[in-house]
Amino acid sequence: MEKEKIGNNELKALGINDVEVLVNFSRVANGLLKHAVMDKANILANLEALIDDPMPYTLKKGGKFKNLAENVIAMRKEGKFVKQERSNFKLKEEIAEFPVWGLENIEVGALTQMRTAIQLPIAVAGALMPDAHQGYGLPIGGVLATTANTIIPFAVGVDIACRMCLSIFDLPAEAIDTETDKLKNILVDNTYFGMGCTTKSYFDSSLFDSKTWGETKLIRTLKDKAYAQLGTSGTGNHFVEWGELDLTEGALNDIPAGKYLALLSHSGSRGFGGSVADYYSKIAMTKTKLPAEAKHLAWLDLDKDEGQEYWIAMNLAGEYASANHHEIHNKIARALGVKPISMIENHHNFAWKEQLADGTEVMVHRKGATPAGEGVLGIIPGSMSTPGFLVRGKGDAASINSASHGAGRAMSRSAAFKTLDKAAIAANLIDKRITLMGSDVDEAPMAYKDIHTVMAAQNDLVEVLAKFEPRIVRMADAREKPED
Repeated sequence: MEKEKIGNNELKALGINDVEVLVNFSRVANGLLKHAVMDKANILANLEALIDDPMPYTLKKGGKFKNLAENVIAMRKEGKFVKQERSNFKLKEEIAEFPVWGLENIEVGALTQMRTAIQLPIAVAGALMPDAHQGYGLPIGGVLATTANTIIPFAVGVDIACRMCLSIFDLPAEAIDTETDKLKNILVDNTYFGMGCTTKSYFDSSLFDSKTWGETKLIRTLKDKAYAQLGTSGTGNHFVEWGELDLTEGALNDIPAGKYLALLSHSGSRGFGGSVADYYSKIAMTKTKLPAEAKHLAWLDLDKDEGQEYWIAMNLAGEYASANHHEIHNKIARALGVKPISMIENHHNFAWKEQLADGTEVMVHRKGATPAGEGVLGIIPGSMSTPGFLVRGKGDAASINSASHGAGRAMSRSAAFKTLDKAAIAANLIDKRITLMGSDVDEAPMAYKDIHTVMAAQNDLVEVLAKFEPRIVRMADAREKPED
């Protein structure tokens, strides 16, 4: 792609239509961008603030925008630059209906956020999954279909392509008890957790041969970070764990019913995805002005450069998240000396171009929701001491072919630290025969909803094929700050 530039249309979107002012803004903005003083999102955010109130920028000695702010003030005194109102989008006055699964266990904040989302002028349909809880913009567990040429960074999520991956081994589940130390050591030796965690050895880094890593300036600047973090996991609720998989008859082709040793992991696109989300959410909120309660639902237009750039970066983050899981699973399988007989995986923070039941083309955002189209396999985890489930989607149109992505939080992290008892948590882990490495009070089983209640609420969305009981769990150390 061509060298990144801030175009006149982007500046006009801030409310500038005076030619002289436009030239001045363009010169300053592209000068800062060319010399890498700050990124495009921050430049546009500063210009927006300067237009609203230039005075603070005149008070900063040596400020990058000082001269521009002084010129704007002088021109306004002469009547040469009258600030134009930016295009503001209003929410729909009518509140469309949207289906909710497990309503009795969903907090009011999540319902309010979903109600706001469905009022967006670009909203086509929405649904709320039974694990839903409040987030930024779209609630966690929210599904939102928008017009086909729009995409909402905050409705995808900060951890783009956060993902589940399950490897099934042709080994008896009893290996958890007979080979506990070996399995524990394999996890310690082959998994890496933490916000800035990196690795130096790789099983397969061929993804980085893709030309997509050169598509945009932002992607190019993040490539080295992504490479260094390949095969690592984040903080918060990210995990890698051994467990017992109880597979039902006929669930998977060529794999008989029975109990198997299995490996389950949960993580996303690491610092790469987080940086992409931060960068483009700022651009979206600069370009799409919405009422305060909806500001985090600002969208990008796929017919414009920034929309296409985000689309490219989001899809690359999806490939990268998958490669991350494969790296972890392949290293562990090599250490175990046994290849898995099946590997199943799915995103739950992503946007897909799909069609509704009536044929309408839409962009489906699933923020903390599992794709559950007819016949589609997915994984819905519980907590560190409660089961997860391998499921097959039923293709329910009302849910926009979706299901929950887990049990869902029953309380915030801060509430967990304030209210949960460490002795009770330890007793629960002993009772469930869980070996835990890392984690903290905020990830305790009691901080989550009852996974069985959540699954019962979505019988019409998915068919359960297998139950996964976690036994040896590794997460980020307690000192790590959550990034999920």
